[in-house]
Amino acid sequence: MTAPGTGGRRIGRAILRRLPLLGTVLGLALGIWLVVTHDLHAVADAFGRIGALGLIGIVLVRGVVVALCGVAWGRLLRGLAGVEAGAFLILRFVREGINVLLPVASVGGDVVGGRLLTFWGVAGSLAAASILVDMLLQVATQGLFALLGVGLLTRVGGGTAEALATWTAGALAVTAVLVAAFFAVQRSGAARAVVRRCTDRMRRWAGAAVAPSDGAPGGVYAALDAIWAPGRRRDLAAGFVLHLLAWGMGAAEIWIALACIGGAEVSWTEILVIEALSQAIKSAAFPVPSGLGVQEGGFVLLGGLFGLDPGTALALSLAKRVPDVVLGVPALIAWQMLEARRATVMPSA
Repeated sequence: MTAPGTGGRRIGRAILRRLPLLGTVLGLALGIWLVVTHDLHAVADAFGRIGALGLIGIVLVRGVVVALCGVAWGRLLRGLAGVEAGAFLILRFVREGINVLLPVASVGGDVVGGRLLTFWGVAGSLAAASILVDMLLQVATQGLFALLGVGLLTRVGGGTAEALATWTAGALAVTAVLVAAFFAVQRSGAARAVVRRCTDRMRRWAGAAVAPSDGAPGGVYAALDAIWAPGRRRDLAAGFVLHLLAWGMGAAEIWIALACIGGAEVSWTEILVIEALSQAIKSAAFPVPSGLGVQEGGFVLLGGLFGLDPGTALALSLAKRVPDVVLGVPALIAWQMLEARRATVMPSA
């Protein structure tokens, strides 16, 4: 006989598992609709004018951006784990590749990245803690970058710009609350006690009367304390600055594409607005893998504020998809190679 509520929980888990796939389908449908309902020839013409050299430049910039994020992650564990910097670079590309190419929510790659880090001998609790802190810094710096975009957007004026700035400011306020809560869970004793009680209850409901493992909340909190230690403020600050620089460098991808397309008078200020707010819109739709369709819609909306026709705006979005594939496919191959190597070294019993 099924226990009361078991069926509902089972349905809920099934929905959550299928949410990324549903988001992929809806995102693809939205992206295709945006391209088809606009001048397809204009999109193709603008994208063609970017050319091979322009796309190579965009890929190189993205490579630098991901590498900066890898260095930022490595700084969080400097002195806490004997892992070479190259490992963090490889795993950061793997995290990115999974997030942008596979039908998972935008944090799926981060979970895998934390697991892969244990292949270098890092304790599971420390690997998980590094991912949590790295994600916190990434979200916090994106919020600052988006706030810069809102500030610059208010200078544009106009009803649409003001409405978008107001909406984004509201979204950033919600994000700030979530970031503060995320930080509190990591640092506040009261929040930690709540998490522990919830974890204990879930363990009892699941019938798993087991002791906390290395990756359980207790172990993770000890690792978080080590990362957030007062003597490591310089490393934390370096990680923060590197993430903020990485967000800003994304604007160079748009500049390269527009320079190749030609015919559009868009200032660096306007490019920063487009990059900052398009990334914010994409992140707000995190259940949709890689913001499929959402990113394209954001570019059409934001590009229109600065005189970009929909064809050019869609070409910009497609150009920013190229590094996802060019860098993401090798990253996924590297992931499988790491898994295969691990299976060979430690065969299952």
